[in-house]
Amino acid sequence: MTTHVIGAGLAGLAAALAARGRVVVHEAAPLAGGRARALADGLDNGTHALVGANRAALGFLREIGARDGWVEPEPGGLPVLDMADGRARRVALSPLGWWRKDRRPDGAGVQALGALMRLAGPGDVAVAGAMAAHPAFLRGFVEPLVIAALNTPVAEASSRKLGAVLRRVGAPGAARLLVARRGLGPDLVEPALAALRARGVEIRNGARLRGLQKGRDGRVIALEFADGTLALGDGDSVILALPPWEAGRLLPEISVPAAHAPILNLHFDHKTQGPVRFLGVLGGLCQWVLVRPDTVAVTVSAADAEARESAEDLTPRAWAEIRALAAAFHLPGAWPEVPPPCRAVKEKRATPRHRPGDPPPPPVRVLPNLALAGDWMEPVLPATIDAAVRSGRRAARALAG
Repeated sequence: MTTHVIGAGLAGLAAALAARGRVVVHEAAPLAGGRARALADGLDNGTHALVGANRAALGFLREIGARDGWVEPEPGGLPVLDMADGRARRVALSPLGWWRKDRRPDGAGVQALGALMRLAGPGDVAVAGAMAAHPAFLRGFVEPLVIAALNTPVAEASSRKLGAVLRRVGAPGAARLLVARRGLGPDLVEPALAALRARGVEIRNGARLRGLQKGRDGRVIALEFADGTLALGDGDSVILALPPWEAGRLLPEISVPAAHAPILNLHFDHKTQGPVRFLGVLGGLCQWVLVRPDTVAVTVSAADAEARESAEDLTPRAWAEIRALAAAFHLPGAWPEVPPPCRAVKEKRATPRHRPGDPPPPPVRVLPNLALAGDWMEPVLPATIDAAVRSGRRAARALAG
């Protein structure tokens, strides 16, 4: 019995780790990791963070022996610079830390918190409309959370998806922010591949699936690749761990998300002394800034307008905000006025847009011997690393049952 996993993104890697029997992973790209990959030059495709509530993702890291590579850069609260008035402060990511006034976001009064808690209840509306009566709290806490977790503009973001996040981050330790110390390659993808190879999993790169052949009973009987057709045995199964547009190409009978949101990342070649840092910006181009010893990475989520701008226009704007952050929070080292070399990475279809009324994902086991995986297959949570890992494990269980 062989399980063929199509796609070596995080959903596919998690599925391969959980699948029984012989496992073969087929990946179209030359590198594994999907949208959470390291590029050929070692830079991360984008800044990916976890929180303590991401139990599936953290469990996956422990399983592949990579948990120690993920560190908490800001245990004292997230450093945030407000570009509107120049205020620099630390904000606790969990409401449990808001007992300290100097860690509380603007507008976090009783009524605003009540409105936020109602988003965790039944119903599904646009977040901005539901929080319109509390503009300071919306701007200073809710909108950054929505952008980070849902990658959807707050005016159209689903309260149901945000509510699922809120219900998980309220417990002690659930809002701890974690990032890869060295990068996604050494701290995520490479350990995952090593763990799979240690279990005898075969990994084929450069293998794009062109089509599926089905038998009269609806089972997949063959996989069509560019280099030939692979016939399946009676007990063989398939996990499609692909982005929605690829899954829809192969299975046109299923419904997949059609609207997606981009993410823009800027990677500055800059050496910085000291530990890994993670900082936030309000009211600027930058949203999140990750400082590692050799690079400074900027993330702009839901970047519809920014994704259309050139790197030449974006670089000086972002670097000016980074310099302001460095001055406000006393980051060590020199921060020259002239921007260092910068690489822009634009993921045009980073995640589905999470909007009110979106239909649920298709069934996991869509054919007798085929299951679907991918962050877009998560029925409750938004499309994140945690959702991808959960979906991969769920697909493996569906075929084993």
